[in-house]
Amino acid sequence: MTQDAPQPKDFWLSCGHHLLDRDAGGGLVATDEFLKAYLARPELTPPPEACVVEKTLHAVLLADPRRPVAAADIAAIADPDARENWELMLAFRDRLLTRPTLEAAYLSLMREGIGRTPPLFINQLVHVILRNMLEGCDDAHVLRAAEIFFRPQRITLHEGALLAADEERIASLQPSPNSPLVSLLGLERSVAIDVLSDHNAGEYVARSDAYDMALDLTARRRGLEALAEVITRWVRHLLAVDVAVEPLTELRNARLTWYVGLDAEGTRIGDRLWRSEPLDEATNAQVIGLFRLTFSDRAAVTDAIAGEPVYLILAMTAEKSLRMKPQNLLTGLPVRAREPVT
Repeated sequence: MTQDAPQPKDFWLSCGHHLLDRDAGGGLVATDEFLKAYLARPELTPPPEACVVEKTLHAVLLADPRRPVAAADIAAIADPDARENWELMLAFRDRLLTRPTLEAAYLSLMREGIGRTPPLFINQLVHVILRNMLEGCDDAHVLRAAEIFFRPQRITLHEGALLAADEERIASLQPSPNSPLVSLLGLERSVAIDVLSDHNAGEYVARSDAYDMALDLTARRRGLEALAEVITRWVRHLLAVDVAVEPLTELRNARLTWYVGLDAEGTRIGDRLWRSEPLDEATNAQVIGLFRLTFSDRAAVTDAIAGEPVYLILAMTAEKSLRMKPQNLLTGLPVRAREPVT
């Protein structure tokens, strides 16, 4: 009698992936349980002083989260902030329900414009899509690198290493003894933060929802390679296009035929390079990652790049904040067909 192979431990439980179904292609499908999780948010839970219309609406949707809601029902809510919260949530719900998968809903938002959709909802979609995409992945560096897609990072230079720590975690200021990294980041009191390494990688899954492990993004080290792997999987999962992504240490003598800024600063720097403007020392220091992306199938690419690679630029702000925009990979690459696999 043989024993079953051990299954990878679950990670990112907070994204709610266990509440979702999957279609035949592996895409995420909204369920009543997933929709109810939004109804449980404090912004939508009526306070004791809420009007009867708001309380009734909340109760009705808890019983049937797919129930159509008329604009007049929302307009009848007395509190203007509550009205706005319900408008935003129901518009988002309807988008999830009118698309075959959450991946398709995310793509439609990125292509058609997010409008008034709260950034929180967008980041939650990215979070759960990445969790689906990385199912079965046991590389802690790849999982930690994926956090950059949906959580802002604080960047610091420590003993020659370029480290990314979760910005919200840094700001939480929970009482605990100082670590050298926390002291370097200028905090007097904070939760413990460790730099992810081969030595402690086995702890990542258990700590994954705490976001308390920093990632080393120094050139030629594992962090940038892991981020390149996440980018590769993201493009394949959402655009059904196979690519190879390679971290670079510098952009020398390269024809910048096409580039994608992976954040606002990366786009700004790419624009300057496109115009052949020199970069000063301070701007060069903002570049966190430079990648070369090549397509495996030339037929999937438009004629605009004529077989040339695409360069990806990731950069922090002058205040050392890193806010990646993964949607730029979906809207900025010169591909012919941009439909998801799922």
